[in-house]
Amino acid sequence: MTSTADRPSSTRTWTTTVRDDTGPIVLAGIRTSWAPLAKQTLITALVVGAAVASSLSPWLLVTSAPWMWTGVAIAVAALAAAAVPARWPGTMRLELLVPALDFFAIGLLRYGTGDSRSVFTTIVVLPLIWVAANPGRWNVLWPVLGTAGALLLPYLIAPTEAQGSEFVRLFTVVIVFGATAAVTNELARQASLQLAAVQRRRRVAEGEIDRAALVQQSLLPTTTAGLPDEVRAVGVCIPARTVGGDFYDWFATPGGAAFTLGDVMGKGVGAGMIAAAVRSLIRSTVDETDPAVAVRRAATGLATGAADLTSGQFTTCFHVRVDRDGHARWVDAGHGLTLLRGADGSVRPLRSGHLPIGVGTSWTAEDTLLVPGDVIVAVSDGVLDLFGGDLDSLDRFEAWVAERPDPQQVVAGIADLAHAGEHPDDVTVLCVAYRP
Repeated sequence: MTSTADRPSSTRTWTTTVRDDTGPIVLAGIRTSWAPLAKQTLITALVVGAAVASSLSPWLLVTSAPWMWTGVAIAVAALAAAAVPARWPGTMRLELLVPALDFFAIGLLRYGTGDSRSVFTTIVVLPLIWVAANPGRWNVLWPVLGTAGALLLPYLIAPTEAQGSEFVRLFTVVIVFGATAAVTNELARQASLQLAAVQRRRRVAEGEIDRAALVQQSLLPTTTAGLPDEVRAVGVCIPARTVGGDFYDWFATPGGAAFTLGDVMGKGVGAGMIAAAVRSLIRSTVDETDPAVAVRRAATGLATGAADLTSGQFTTCFHVRVDRDGHARWVDAGHGLTLLRGADGSVRPLRSGHLPIGVGTSWTAEDTLLVPGDVIVAVSDGVLDLFGGDLDSLDRFEAWVAERPDPQQVVAGIADLAHAGEHPDDVTVLCVAYRP
């Protein structure tokens, strides 16, 4: 079996240095090995079509059939030469030899179809643009010389004394086509500059996003050291993008430990910033015994006035504090995706009618007494997408949790489902087991 690295590349990268107001910029681009063949196919088709039309139509001149068909043969040979890079990409550096043959072919076609009266002279603009679109100012000179050669070729084949008006006409054509080459080259250069600027901004943005992702990952707990021996916690957060709006957290409290799972509306860096703020505000209430205080403080810290009602930004959150004796006080701020799996395999929801942070204004805590073997399972709504994402997905998820008494099984199972395919939303799960 041949590996990908062993196959010849179908592209060739070019670089050139230009200058703008900020100094030199190295531009990079990619030429596919099939591009010369595609360009030459059009030129060859026009040359062949011109010769055939001239032979069949009484309105078109054929002043020298042998030279006309010689031009066709050269255009066909150029087509065969253009097919070489498609087969052997390493020969891409010889690409510009193909339009050089075209100038010669078009010159012969012009001579054989009426010389100065030929209607096919304008075909020369195609190889001219082909060359001029390449980077470098020298690619303006070569197509102009090629065009001049195509126009003057008849005088080399059959030297005659041309009238002064003919030289003026030819000079004007060369000047016009030269201007076309210069404009084409400049447009290509400007496009390359814009592409380089876009790529530079994209690299900067990607770097910032990567750093934001690292910061967000660093805020997730990585160890249960410091938590009471009576509780066991495990969680995972898999963003749909590089940075997500989901988070989970745990930290020790004077009486036990606190656990949080939040889901900020939206995805990306903005949602990640809000998630980090909510996490920090909740952590600032480490000495509080009422989890509702933590949610209220988070809401107060994120409040920006009347704009809160129109911004549409909110955060659902489940926050629970578990004491060493199994007493759990919890607040559900519009989350509604937390289950209590009993040691006997039963599953019941832990939810309330409170609104999310950013929408609601007051929250109260509720009490639950955990017994050995109980597991609190909180997930984000992205988990339900892994179970179908329809109205019955929550029931399927509850049945799935009921079959897994070990919290590690729950977290690992959801992670496997998330990695098995695309997930449109962040996937986060937090399991808290009471094991005195």
